[in-house]
Amino acid sequence: MLIDTHVHLNAEQYNEDLEEVIERAQAEGVKTMVVVGFDTETITRAIELAEKYPFLYASVGWHPVDAIDMTDEDLKWLEELASHPKVVALGEMGLDYHWDKSPKDIQKEVFRKQIALAKKVKLPIIIHNREATQDVMDILKEEGAEEVGGIMHCFSGSEEIAKECMKMNFYISFGGPVTFKNAKNVKEVAAQIPLDRLLVETDCPYLTPHPFRGKRNEPAYVKLVAEEIAALKDVPFEKIAEITTANAKKLFGID
Repeated sequence: MLIDTHVHLNAEQYNEDLEEVIERAQAEGVKTMVVVGFDTETITRAIELAEKYPFLYASVGWHPVDAIDMTDEDLKWLEELASHPKVVALGEMGLDYHWDKSPKDIQKEVFRKQIALAKKVKLPIIIHNREATQDVMDILKEEGAEEVGGIMHCFSGSEEIAKECMKMNFYISFGGPVTFKNAKNVKEVAAQIPLDRLLVETDCPYLTPHPFRGKRNEPAYVKLVAEEIAALKDVPFEKIAEITTANAKKLFGID
């Protein structure tokens, strides 16, 4: 069994064949998935999916690229959704300095507000970090994020940063890039992460693993991520599947 800790089955890329995508995932042993919402539309859809399928859960938060759009009413809405029985985390949240839609100061403010909310409602957080590592780390420390912990989603940082994150009660999650032939750094870091801090994800429909790179990603392919990590760590695939599943269940509080 595998748990894909980060899927966007709420994306329009699955409008035509969602049932088939879910069936393929289950056939590959991906029995549980967390659907991540990051704005009004995708949050609403994530909740709908989690309510429809017993094996789907939801995470709700505001993406840093869209931070400029988040209102106080949206924050109140997130707080209300946090008590939903199928909502297991807040996020994805964080900082993204690649795109310039939302100014950095607004991204930071929205990030801090969501961490404070997570501490209030006692849910773990899912962190999005793109080209903003130092600021992300500073804010996590300043806001006491270790109180709730969470996931460093699709991790691509150094081993040193990973160690700092783990000290703050975060799991390190790897996606498709760990399978890329040229991803030397990600592979080296994945090989070093202790098993009890490891998670797997697809971030589908994005970041499709080798050998399907360039095509639409889907949850069934999380098996390729787990197989690659097993090879890097020189342990059986079954062990990676078992431990990452146990880690995800513990973090999200799911049976």
